[in-house]
Amino acid sequence: MRRPVNTPERAVRIVLADDHPVVRSGLRLLLDAEPGFKVVAAASDATGAAREVLAHDPDVLILDLNIPGESWVDLIPRMRAQAPDTEIVVFTMQRDPLFARQALRIGALGYVLKDAADSELVLAVRLAANGHTYLDAQLGARFATEATDARPGDLSEREIKILRLIALGHTNPEIAGNLYLSIRTIEAHRTHIHQKLRLASRAELVRFALEHHLVELPPSES
Repeated sequence: MRRPVNTPERAVRIVLADDHPVVRSGLRLLLDAEPGFKVVAAASDATGAAREVLAHDPDVLILDLNIPGESWVDLIPRMRAQAPDTEIVVFTMQRDPLFARQALRIGALGYVLKDAADSELVLAVRLAANGHTYLDAQLGARFATEATDARPGDLSEREIKILRLIALGHTNPEIAGNLYLSIRTIEAHRTHIHQKLRLASRAELVRFALEHHLVELPPSES
């Protein structure tokens, strides 16, 4: 059972992991100024990040993919295994969708680009602390427009794009903005998706998308 966070009695506790001191200082100022947030520790490398997470048991680890030391490909699943109550939000300059796909696949809940607005990182942290996914809007749009040969559940191509964004945690207004459609149109498509798939909840839609590899990273070549 997920521990309650961001309540009047309990703030979202955060560990920062970035090798640039100026970035760490700026993030600390930003997040500590946000109501209901508290930065409890910061680290400059992977070893320090793991140590601070295990010592403080935070709700969220904000992780730069380029942090020195252990590769993030190994660090993220290790942290999820050793600190299951700590969710991970990636904060990076890496704009390649493959990095985002892999980070989400191996355990991160958020993926935010460093040139995004401050409000996006705050939202990603808040969502992750409560078990919800956040993907940078620019990358989300690229995910949704990728071609696919499979059309599970007799969904249209547009419905598949919308289902992908739903599975990645985007709201109706965000999906509408990404696909240049009205919110009312997105709501209608969501209704049709639920009806076609005979699924009642968003959690069921997310499970369907994962099972049909609509948000899955393709197997890496050996």
